[in-house]
Amino acid sequence: MLKEFKTFIMRGNVLDLAVGIIIGAAFTKIVTSFVGDVLMPVISLAMGKVDFSNMFVAFNGGTYATLEAAKKEGVATLNYGLFINAVIDFLIVAFAIFMLIKAINRLQKKEEAKAPDTKECPECLSAIPLKARKCSHCGSLQTSTMYSDKASAPSRSM
Repeated sequence: MLKEFKTFIMRGNVLDLAVGIIIGAAFTKIVTSFVGDVLMPVISLAMGKVDFSNMFVAFNGGTYATLEAAKKEGVATLNYGLFINAVIDFLIVAFAIFMLIKAINRLQKKEEAKAPDTKECPECLSAIPLKARKCSHCGSLQTSTMYSDKASAPSRSM
């Protein structure tokens, strides 16, 4: 059982997932710091020094200067300012992931469908070159598939 577990853990996709989760957690910390320490103060300044982290509604009807003061009193609060910060965090992370996936998709070259260089003989169903006028396997003439326009087909006189 231990050997099976080791085999499962050492599979490539499990290790990739673990690395992704660790990097994602570190990235989330960076984005949270960016939103809380850089972006929100700028937005707050632009909106007249509004502090989103202290936007809340106290359910007891009282007025408190800060969310921390309300929590010290043991008051239940609706913290919509913290929710706004979380939504902004999410939107930044989602946009960053979108841009990353878009860049990866651009770097991956899509394989172009190669034009077929053979066709199927209608008589014996063998693969023959597209330009063949006669099947090398059964000897049948291939004029109908080669020339769609009768005017351009060469005349065959026997």
